[in-house]
Amino acid sequence: MATPTPTPARQVHPVDEVPPVRHLAAFGLQHVLAMYAGAVAVPLIVGSAMKLSPADMAYLITADLLLCGIATLIQCVGFWRFGVRLPIMQGCTFAAVSPMVLIGTGGGGLPAIYGSVIVAGLAIILLAPVFGKLLRFFPPLVTGTVILIIGLSLLPVAGNWAAGGVGSPDFGEPKNLALAGFVLAVVLAVQRFAPVFLSRIAVLLGIAVGLAVAVPFGFTDFGGVGDADWLGISTPFHFGAPTFEASAIASMLVVALVTMTETTGDFIAVGEMTDRKIEPRSLADGLRADGLSTVLGGVFNTFPYTAYAQNVGLVGMTRVRSRWVVATAGGILVLLGLLPKLGAVVAAIPAPVLGGAGLVMFGTVAASGLRTLAQVDFKGNNNLTVVAVSVAIGMLPVGVPTVYAKFPDWFQTVMNSGISAGCLTAIVLNLLFNHLPSKGGSAAPEADGLASGGGEDTVEKPREEIV
Repeated sequence: MATPTPTPARQVHPVDEVPPVRHLAAFGLQHVLAMYAGAVAVPLIVGSAMKLSPADMAYLITADLLLCGIATLIQCVGFWRFGVRLPIMQGCTFAAVSPMVLIGTGGGGLPAIYGSVIVAGLAIILLAPVFGKLLRFFPPLVTGTVILIIGLSLLPVAGNWAAGGVGSPDFGEPKNLALAGFVLAVVLAVQRFAPVFLSRIAVLLGIAVGLAVAVPFGFTDFGGVGDADWLGISTPFHFGAPTFEASAIASMLVVALVTMTETTGDFIAVGEMTDRKIEPRSLADGLRADGLSTVLGGVFNTFPYTAYAQNVGLVGMTRVRSRWVVATAGGILVLLGLLPKLGAVVAAIPAPVLGGAGLVMFGTVAASGLRTLAQVDFKGNNNLTVVAVSVAIGMLPVGVPTVYAKFPDWFQTVMNSGISAGCLTAIVLNLLFNHLPSKGGSAAPEADGLASGGGEDTVEKPREEIV
């Protein structure tokens, strides 16, 4: 009697693998540290502009951390048609800061902000399937350019951290840059010489060693930890029932379109890094999760949510592709939101320590964009022009932050984000050079077999065949 052939075990995709608990905790904490400063910056900026009391500011921060965790869990774990189910970290979008400050200080206050945020979240949920169908306009030429711009636009953030943090009285002091350089050196040394597991938590180890050095040298203190409460729970509509003002809603709808564009770029970047191609359905599911999290943000006293590009770089650098790692980070954020004392401990990490780690993480994002662009054919077409102009437009507001100061608010909302400005430019130029007919009415083949204007091979070929 023949022995039955054993059925081969189904291979689990790296995105769906569940690492050991000790690895989950270490990798997850690393993601939290990478995005914490950005996560608390939005409520700090908005609350300061509205001159809120310290108690209200603390409430905004804990509510934000709680919702960051919930939004991350929705995105990574997912349910029904909500969640892209990739290692995507969620946080408050900076694109909404200026409109929210204008709404809050213009007489509407926090209730008007939250009313517009709820409407924007519902709009994202409704528009998600439509946006998902636009994925064909994100070939490697566009995605590589967008990923490059994401990395480049984040580098000034790391630079400001390394110098001591914007507004710091000792901003730019050599001691701050020395601490950031020390952390960067530790990260690189661990990644180069340490065993595999330790090399994957190089950022976490760099931050831990940097913090250990920073405390005795007076860079930070943990005095605020003792003043923080042990337990804090965000309740719906803590600052009053939301109000719905037409002008506030209009500006927040523009923000919604900007964040959807940015999030699409982040999804595609992580899809490239994890070898799980983004499909129209998964893109729609991810954007739908963004919308749901934004609605919850309006209900639970916080702001619009989007994918955090900071953590995209961490995925590429560590090559840890499991979504359960980021889901664990979401769980840690929920704890930080419920236990303000834990949040105060993380908040005590000095900016230069984060800056040293940020330089290598954000640089990794830019390098990933270059890796994608390396597979694009630049012979006999205008693809180089698409990249050049898109990067230039994307970096303009990064290098000259006041360049659009005289323009209307809606225009500033779109173009002051280097990521959205560069992404929109890349999409439009790709359509212009690679989709529209040439002067002769059709795309004529060049000597190398490519169509003038870029060739549909580069535009339409499935991403996995090109990268």
